[in-house]
Amino acid sequence: MTLFSIAKKNIVQNLNNYFLYFASMIFSIVIYFTFVSLKYDHTIQATSEGSPKISSAFSGAAFVLMIFVAIFIWYSNSFFTRKRKKEVGLYSLLGVRKRQIGRMLFYENFIMGIVALIIGIALGSVLSKVFVSILMKVMGYEALVHFSVSNSAIINTVIVFGVITLITSFQGYRLIYRFKLIDLFRADKEGEKEPKASFIIALFSVLLIGLGYWIATQNLLTSQVWHTLGFMIAPLVILGSVILGTYLLFSTLTVYLLKISRNHKKSYWKGINLIGTSQLLYRIKGNARTLTIIAVLSATTLTAVGTAYSLYYNNKSTVKKVDPNSMTFISPNENVTKKVKEIILKDKNHDISNHFSLQTLIVDEAATDNYQKEYTLLSNSDFNKLAKIQDRNESLSLKTNEAVVLDPFYMEGISPKYSDSTVLKVKNHDEKLKINEMKKYSVLNLYTAYSPIVVSDELFKKVEKELRPVNMEVYNISNEDDAKQLTKEIKSIMPEKAAFSSFYADYSAGIESSGLLIFMGGFLGLVFLVATGSIIYFKQLTEAHSDKGRYEILHKIGVNKKEMRKTIAKQVLFVFALPLLVGIAHCAVALSALSNLLQTSLVTPVVICIGVYACIYIVYYFLTVNAYYKIVTNRK
Repeated sequence: MTLFSIAKKNIVQNLNNYFLYFASMIFSIVIYFTFVSLKYDHTIQATSEGSPKISSAFSGAAFVLMIFVAIFIWYSNSFFTRKRKKEVGLYSLLGVRKRQIGRMLFYENFIMGIVALIIGIALGSVLSKVFVSILMKVMGYEALVHFSVSNSAIINTVIVFGVITLITSFQGYRLIYRFKLIDLFRADKEGEKEPKASFIIALFSVLLIGLGYWIATQNLLTSQVWHTLGFMIAPLVILGSVILGTYLLFSTLTVYLLKISRNHKKSYWKGINLIGTSQLLYRIKGNARTLTIIAVLSATTLTAVGTAYSLYYNNKSTVKKVDPNSMTFISPNENVTKKVKEIILKDKNHDISNHFSLQTLIVDEAATDNYQKEYTLLSNSDFNKLAKIQDRNESLSLKTNEAVVLDPFYMEGISPKYSDSTVLKVKNHDEKLKINEMKKYSVLNLYTAYSPIVVSDELFKKVEKELRPVNMEVYNISNEDDAKQLTKEIKSIMPEKAAFSSFYADYSAGIESSGLLIFMGGFLGLVFLVATGSIIYFKQLTEAHSDKGRYEILHKIGVNKKEMRKTIAKQVLFVFALPLLVGIAHCAVALSALSNLLQTSLVTPVVICIGVYACIYIVYYFLTVNAYYKIVTNRK
């Protein structure tokens, strides 16, 4: 029997233990191959107006995925090599040379890598059409029928994962040279010391995380802390304090809390709780680094996916703030205005809900506190008509020099400070405005009428002869989010000076960019989730093999299997729940800060993302409990 055949036999016999590792590799290869295929696909580039953006986005995503998968495979492979120390020691005791054992381990990992690569590319080729349809759907395009597998994508994937497989295979080859024979046999019997708990360091971990949270939730435009640290240093301080605090949380605070729980004799001595608590206590410090990585990675994944989904989810409401009307433009001449109306009336898919013509005034120079820019003046009566059309249930009654500013994206620290010192620069004199209030919405489309100010009818008539009059046309139509052809037809006859803006144009652009983000974020997030879940699974299986003898003794002295399973479930739940809860907390703070910055609610999309993430994690939890139980009870 050759070493190669022994390696194949070992893989088949240990397929249960290798399954998740193998499945995770295949899943990663499928996603990587899909990203690279989409990058090279000419049909997608022809369909989307932003094809260079798609190509560069997928290149970046593929690179991030490649780095992560390489680390994951390396990390996972180290678990399996560590787990097989005794087996390697037995081969050495039987007289097999180290070089031969190393070659056998090399063959095992290389075979799995090559098989995973073949299956991954095959599945990727089959599923690519489905993934393309998903991408086109979320980007607002019609699903494509034709899709060809790119040879460049296959070559790229083979090279990348071939190199990764070779490197990790050599890692297994080097295992035999790193340990003495006695160390290999005593690998599972190495004693673990009870970790020390420090109340001061435990408290320090909470303070560090609290510091990071506090800085993150400050208004970065007005906060003195952000101003002092600077926009480059502050994020590094947040990351450093949160990551270090998380590590100390797992390595010290959890030890401290477990020791406190051990002092509660009633619960500690109930059933075999002392076994589970003791095992967690002795191993938690050794697992601190792994749990920290998983918590930080979970937080990063949830934040990225949550942000992408939030942009997609809130796209319509965000665009509605920018474009409260279906179409708005400055009338260049009567012929164009008349032709636009004819085009809309002729279109059978869209009815005119309302059409409104109004006159506005352009202030070339209006000065507020240390700020100057162009404003669009809107009369009180026209504002009330537009507000009624848009179902705002609000009307104004301005007198003399009273005014109201409309600023849907007002941000303290960036937007101008509107006050009684606002002055209109008209030709022959200055008009001082009394700003009554600032409303965080507009009744005119942003691109056509930038920075509107509502003034009284009296003031509007007073300065009308001294300022540039601008005639605007406002249309609201049915099915405004599905007006591609109509928008294209109207835009084709519009001169640039008309400043034509439409709800559909901005809505479709938002769907395209946010759809691309959610596609990449969703699939990358799934890869990260599968990898982190697998890492915990491998870690627990390694510990299960170490605990096998202890559970056999417990069974012999009368502990039933139901009680053993209950203890295992509690022990594994602690390891799974801890990084997940900490990751969710980190994500909640990050998205809360982002929500304040974007001035929009992210609660619904974020809760949906966390729910999906937690559900998949729960599946991994039950798989781990089941596998752990089978190992310690010798069940097949």
